[in-house]
Amino acid sequence: MPFAAITYDIKPGFEKELTAIFSDFRRVRSSDAKDAEGRTAGTILATAVFLRDDTMVRVIEYTGDLETVARHMATQPGVREVEAKLKPYLSRPRETDTVEGFVATFKRSLLTTVTQISVRDLAARA
Repeated sequence: MPFAAITYDIKPGFEKELTAIFSDFRRVRSSDAKDAEGRTAGTILATAVFLRDDTMVRVIEYTGDLETVARHMATQPGVREVEAKLKPYLSRPRETDTVEGFVATFKRSLLTTVTQISVRDLAARA
C-alpha cells in the first residue's frame, strides 16, 4: 500500500497546542474515497502526524488514486475542522477552505516519495 506525506510550515513553540488539535480529531465518516461517478477509487488505511520545530508532516497510507483520496479528505468535517484550527499556528497560510483549494494545497505540500518498503509487499512476491 502506498504512503503519501504532506508538510505544514508551522510556527515553532506550539507543540502542546498542535498536539491538542490532533488529539480531538474526528475520524472520517468513511475511509472509502469515491470518484465522480460514486465508485470507490481509493481508501484511507491509516494516518499519522509528526512534528518537530517548524515542520509538521501528515503521513497517509492509502489505496487507489491519491487525488481522489485528497478530494475525499477535503470534504470530511474532521479534516476541515483541523485545517481551521491549524490556521493560527501556520507560518505559511494554506488555502484549504474549498475542495479545490485543499487539493491544490495537498499537491503543493506533498513530499517526493524516495522509497517505500513493506513486509506486505515482500509477502505478496513470495
